[in-house]
Amino acid sequence: MGRPFAVRHMKDLYPLRMQPVFDPRPWGTFDLAPVYPDRKFDEKIGEAWLTGDHCQVENGPLAGSSLSKLSKEFGRALVGEAAPDAQRFPLLVKFLFPHDKLSVQVHPDDEAAREAGEPWGKTECWYVVHAKPDAQIALGLKSGVTRDDLARAIHDKQAEDLLNWIPVHTGDMIYVAAGTVHTLGPGSILVETQQQSDATYRLYDYGRPRELHLERGMAAVKEQVGSGKVARSKNAASATELVASPYFIVEKNDLREAREFLTSESGATSAHVLVAIEGCAQIECEGCQPVTLAKSDAVVIPAVLGKYRIQPQWEVEFLCSRVPGTTRPAPETRL
Repeated sequence: MGRPFAVRHMKDLYPLRMQPVFDPRPWGTFDLAPVYPDRKFDEKIGEAWLTGDHCQVENGPLAGSSLSKLSKEFGRALVGEAAPDAQRFPLLVKFLFPHDKLSVQVHPDDEAAREAGEPWGKTECWYVVHAKPDAQIALGLKSGVTRDDLARAIHDKQAEDLLNWIPVHTGDMIYVAAGTVHTLGPGSILVETQQQSDATYRLYDYGRPRELHLERGMAAVKEQVGSGKVARSKNAASATELVASPYFIVEKNDLREAREFLTSESGATSAHVLVAIEGCAQIECEGCQPVTLAKSDAVVIPAVLGKYRIQPQWEVEFLCSRVPGTTRPAPETRL
């Protein structure tokens, strides 16, 4: 019974180009250039979801199907053996467009999320695609600050003063461990890779009329965290490992000639999420129609495909995110 099922999935799956879902946020912007220079909006957009459960495929026979539906239908053939849940896509990848400050917020770790009825927590990372000279983020509590100190500062509307504000520059990778109090300032565009979760507890929102989640949020706050900027690690002539963690690995590739990629690591497979930052390429794999990967595109490579080839059309710069096939520690970081 199992073998025909696997063969059917091998035949039916192919590289899936995803339609972005644009999410309005009060801290967003009407202008998503340079990522989406031709898109016009009537409301402020803060996020472009690329691999959310509700995001849909736009190419081939599976066009119009959501990633959630396909994960349930194809299971490990799509998500891979390294994914924590056989029927849920493991990684949520987005573009973020902060034009104003985000709320001061925190995400729960796996344990806290399960206590709240969620399947897992939300550790994330941010790759800085563009940054103005004065762009900043806030990451974690200043040394010596306690939860009680933060609670008082929230009451006194001074929560921002207790956070580590650090400048960010184009090309930075920032690791945000679950339990880290954080926010984004204006002036940057980010690619966020995270556990597939939208568990966010808003602690402080500058008087904007949105709900706060103080009880669960304060319980999720960790005074000491390993969040910060990640040192780069070159692992191939054309690839840089931006971050490796227990939940995801993100590489940056700059290609001027064709290169093959494998969806397995140490025997365990994972779906790959490709997000083009600049340039254009064709994605090729045996038995599949070529799929274009151009600036701002996101393409999901199903784990079962095993091997695929990126053929640049002159050159292409893209991120590749996946679930690690072996146990990885949290990365070394600095503020």
